[in-house]
Amino acid sequence: MNGRSRAAVLLAAVVTFAAVLVPSAHAAPRAPRTAVLDGARLQQTRAHLDRDPRLRRALRDLTTRADTWLDQGPWTVVDKPKPAPGGDVHDYLSQAPYWWPTTTPTADNPWGCPYVQRDGRRNPEVDTGTDRQDAEKVFDSTYDLALAWYYTGERRYAEKAGRILRTWFLDPVTRMNPNLDHAQFIPCKYDGRAIGIIDFSQSYTSVLDAQAILATGAPGWTAEDRSAMGQWNSDFLGWLRNSDFGRQEGAAANNHGTFYDMQLAALAYATGDTALARRTVLEARGKRIDPQIAADGSQPQELARTRSWHYSTFDLVAYTRLAAIGRHVGADLWGHQGPDGQSLFKAVDYLLPAATGAAAWPHPELEFYRYAASDVVHAAADAGDAAARAAVPKLQAPPGGDLWALRPAAEQLDSIAG
Repeated sequence: MNGRSRAAVLLAAVVTFAAVLVPSAHAAPRAPRTAVLDGARLQQTRAHLDRDPRLRRALRDLTTRADTWLDQGPWTVVDKPKPAPGGDVHDYLSQAPYWWPTTTPTADNPWGCPYVQRDGRRNPEVDTGTDRQDAEKVFDSTYDLALAWYYTGERRYAEKAGRILRTWFLDPVTRMNPNLDHAQFIPCKYDGRAIGIIDFSQSYTSVLDAQAILATGAPGWTAEDRSAMGQWNSDFLGWLRNSDFGRQEGAAANNHGTFYDMQLAALAYATGDTALARRTVLEARGKRIDPQIAADGSQPQELARTRSWHYSTFDLVAYTRLAAIGRHVGADLWGHQGPDGQSLFKAVDYLLPAATGAAAWPHPELEFYRYAASDVVHAAADAGDAAARAAVPKLQAPPGGDLWALRPAAEQLDSIAG
């Protein structure tokens, strides 16, 4: 072998060794078929990580969040102290957050019934003995971990996300049944309520997008996992469409109805029913925007709450996600104007004085967090709202940093029970 040949062999060996050392983050995976997030935008963002200091700062914030999940979970519905009414430990159970006992519990009345409602005031007992908090951890962790894997290529994030999803949704011993028959029950009053669907509709689209991200080639997330998760989603979609609770929630006139539509459209898109997804988005124009948003952009039903700022931003989280789903199926929600000029742009613009700190929020609010509006303002700015775009530099970053550049889909940043 001459010197030139030896050099070529040595160069090839070095290239091969370097390829092993370079994380898969520098590969070029296909864009994920996400329901809310824009998969092509994620792919482009990933390609620019090395050249954009702003993206690298956001990635540090994202991986910090993802790292906190590595030593937590997985969680399961079967480990609660008591099963849901009916006795099946695989049924999800949560308790109505704003309902309180009126008497001291006794042996004959262990719950302290009857319960009464105190709007906006969360009863701390709802966080013990039910599945609500664990479900939220499943939603948040899989989203953070899947995104962290996508942007870094570190398999530990993907493997942890897969383990959490399999435990909660797929393992026969620990899986959740695909229904919400016992969500937001009220002791001594109701075994479950349609209103409890908000437990999932406010965040489950994050799980759908996490699954789509993992499906681009995440280690440990197998074809069998993808198929089983797709079946769970199909079964859950069927329950949402056909159960009494699902139909009642779909008829809700406030944020519950908006979130129902958003969840329905996302599940339809994720399971391949793009016609249903498109129809749901288009119908929301006259069914949701026109009656829910006033001519000045306010949301009267949300302003009537004791947490009017929270619920005004909360409803817009659902709308902006629904509009994002609409982009995938050729249904424009941002461009819609109602008979009195109602629009999503006006609804976001109504929040801008308080969101930027230029003025106080003039409606009841038990605990005001300016940053709660940051994501919906970002969404409007991206959709072409000049006022929102001008407001972006004045927004307050949420705790843990502003992750919009890496996951441009609105989250409820001051999350409380729905």
